[in-house]
Amino acid sequence: MKLYAVIDTNVLVSALLSKHNDSATVQVLDNIVNNNVIPLFNVEILSEYQTVLNRAKFPFTPDDINLVLSYITENGIECSRTCCNETFPDPKDIVFYEVALSKEDSFLVTGNTKHFPVKPIVVTPAEFIKILESE
Repeated sequence: MKLYAVIDTNVLVSALLSKHNDSATVQVLDNIVNNNVIPLFNVEILSEYQTVLNRAKFPFTPDDINLVLSYITENGIECSRTCCNETFPDPKDIVFYEVALSKEDSFLVTGNTKHFPVKPIVVTPAEFIKILESE
């Protein structure tokens, strides 16, 4: 069974920076590449990915960034936002949560769970890997 997930930018960055192939963030990205996870996104999420991955502090080449973003757009599902009435410490995080709400049985995978409502769909990379393993 395939799982649907919105991948928070911090998970993507951590996976790409990691030197440990067994880290939870790398495993999340590997599961996307292996088609066990279908990424959910919208234009705003892709824009944030593009902006953050292109920051000078990161060693990512334009080719690396384009490869990751192309893979997500070609193998994922573009979703619209499902409005919620939750409050967020950072309003820029709302889009990730609302896109996750738009697809039944999907998850929001983030390293910053405290930035989101405490809901079963909001999980850490390690929690998500456990869910994948239990499927």
